[in-house]
Amino acid sequence: MIRLFKHYVPYAVLFLALVDLCLLLVAAETAWVIRANQIGMHVDYIGNRIWPLVTFAAAVQLAAMAVGVYSAEALQSLRFAVARLIVAVSLGVIFMAIMAFALPGMTLWRSNSLYAMILSFAYLALSRMILGSLIGGESFKRRLLVLGAGKRAQRIKDLESRRGSGFVVVGFIAMDEAKRIIPEAINRSAIYNLADFVVKLGASEVVLALEERRNALPLQDLLRIKTTGVHVNDISSFLERETGRVDLDSVNPSWLIFSDGFSSGRRLSGIAKRLFDITASAILVALTLPVILLFAMLVKLESKGPAFYRQRRVGRYGVPFDLIKLRSMRADAEADGKAIWAAKNDDRVTRIGKFIRKVRIDELPQTWCVLKGDMSFVGPRPERPEFVADLEQQLPYFAERHMVKPGITGWAQVNFPYGASIDDSRQKLEYDLYYAKNYTPFLDLLILLQTIRVVIWPEGAR
Repeated sequence: MIRLFKHYVPYAVLFLALVDLCLLLVAAETAWVIRANQIGMHVDYIGNRIWPLVTFAAAVQLAAMAVGVYSAEALQSLRFAVARLIVAVSLGVIFMAIMAFALPGMTLWRSNSLYAMILSFAYLALSRMILGSLIGGESFKRRLLVLGAGKRAQRIKDLESRRGSGFVVVGFIAMDEAKRIIPEAINRSAIYNLADFVVKLGASEVVLALEERRNALPLQDLLRIKTTGVHVNDISSFLERETGRVDLDSVNPSWLIFSDGFSSGRRLSGIAKRLFDITASAILVALTLPVILLFAMLVKLESKGPAFYRQRRVGRYGVPFDLIKLRSMRADAEADGKAIWAAKNDDRVTRIGKFIRKVRIDELPQTWCVLKGDMSFVGPRPERPEFVADLEQQLPYFAERHMVKPGITGWAQVNFPYGASIDDSRQKLEYDLYYAKNYTPFLDLLILLQTIRVVIWPEGAR
């Protein structure tokens, strides 16, 4: 993987994205030439129309990122990739049509766009047919040697078998026979020179997956491996990179303290994030106000009670605030005053409530909370104080998620289906800690784009 703006991107994804960008530019230029020849127009220097070509390519590629064209499923399944490509190209052209009203000189003509749309889909689908075996094969996979043969090493073995894995394990070394659970692991005593063994296997990375590190670190081995040019990693950093979350089973306070990250509080990034929140929320409030009012009226007509629902939530640094949503449950959903987790097929949800939850319309009033500064567009979802008190007792590092401002959408929301249990909260916390640790505007942009996928395919909505 390559690290871009503190976020890990697989080499296969980066390679495919660059190929796609080139093909989209070719498709846009080909469409321009075809249309020019049809109407008898002279085809001049390509530099005179470079911006329409670039905006078309950028719009379609951003749409592709948003709908999951570069996800592990799309890299492994041609059918899945083609289905997402259809949606991506369509969304890209719709976005271009909207841009044409604001920036007419920066976009392709409508007739050009039609040809470009058809050619883009054909080129991108064909590239996946040709490159599919290369991208899904071992060409882009790292060769990994694992020091350890216990439960932690087994987790790496399980990840290797996962669809879309970016690495292949070339060997396990049992450093402690008493804790071995991987039968094919080689005992350390059977290897005379471990550094030489790593080089002969062609491993590009060694991961330390010991069950107990105290007084057990093979420092001499690790030093010799490092000096051969092979990357040495601990299991916490490895799992963070491969899964996109901070693994609570392997991390310790010292790793969180000494690893890089947790820069979301820096002045410059904080100012940029707040300026974006103010601008985007003001525009969104103005654009969605008619939709909010319409569904507020429908909520009132269907069931008794207020159209808007205020609920106390825990914000940044543990400061409480009132979250505003369109009411999707009966007014007496918590008549006894006791906080209750939402459940799948919850019978407290009204008919209108089911719809507005599915398409996330109930979340729109939260843009007012963003405008006020209680929330951001991107960040960990704010929890209720009743749940926070319990979760902080049961989950390590749960309080650390409150070091960043809560958001309408977040890294956990685009990577994990809706959860309403302690175990679900644990997994969401791992994603939230990853976001807090690796925050950059690039990660915010990635989350906002992938939120479109969650809205279009709302698998986790409750």
